[in-house]
Amino acid sequence: MGNTPEPSAIEAKNGQGMRRPSTSGKPAAGSDAAAGPAQMDFFQEGMRLFHVRQLQQARESFLQAMRGADRTVAHRAGLHARMCEQRLAAPGIVLNTSEEHYNYAITLINSRNLGEAQKHLRVALDGDPGGDHVLYALAACQSLGGDLLGACENLKRAIDLQPRNRLAARQDPDFSAMSDYPGFTRLLYPDKKV
Repeated sequence: MGNTPEPSAIEAKNGQGMRRPSTSGKPAAGSDAAAGPAQMDFFQEGMRLFHVRQLQQARESFLQAMRGADRTVAHRAGLHARMCEQRLAAPGIVLNTSEEHYNYAITLINSRNLGEAQKHLRVALDGDPGGDHVLYALAACQSLGGDLLGACENLKRAIDLQPRNRLAARQDPDFSAMSDYPGFTRLLYPDKKV
């Protein structure tokens, strides 16, 4: 067709096909053709980084794309930059009950963040002083951290509240560091001569 212009390189690259040229000879406002190659390059790089979860770098690319002439691309880049910021913001953990503190502490123990786990277990104990499961978890945490005396004291309290904790502790690998500790052996095997 004689007077129909070929699609621009950017339009062809984006697979958007041909657009009608504006009568002023300038690209239509809001079209991808108005975006300079740098603006589209920043936006596309931002999208690539966004999809591979490199959010800080993606945010920087989107911020660069926001500075271009194409308002549509700038708007989309702004939306994506805000999504990156929201995902980068550390979510605050709100724990209200003793049970929530206990459950969170268990995840911390499993990831071996023992100091933080003990703090949450102590908060859980403040709300539930008779929670044998909390005392047991605190004893396991202390054992893993090398506080054998504290572990024995809290395990004894847990066993006094619930005798089945004695059998559980005998089989729990979290107490393996205490296997040679005489107080631990007396606690787990009270009938055995040590």
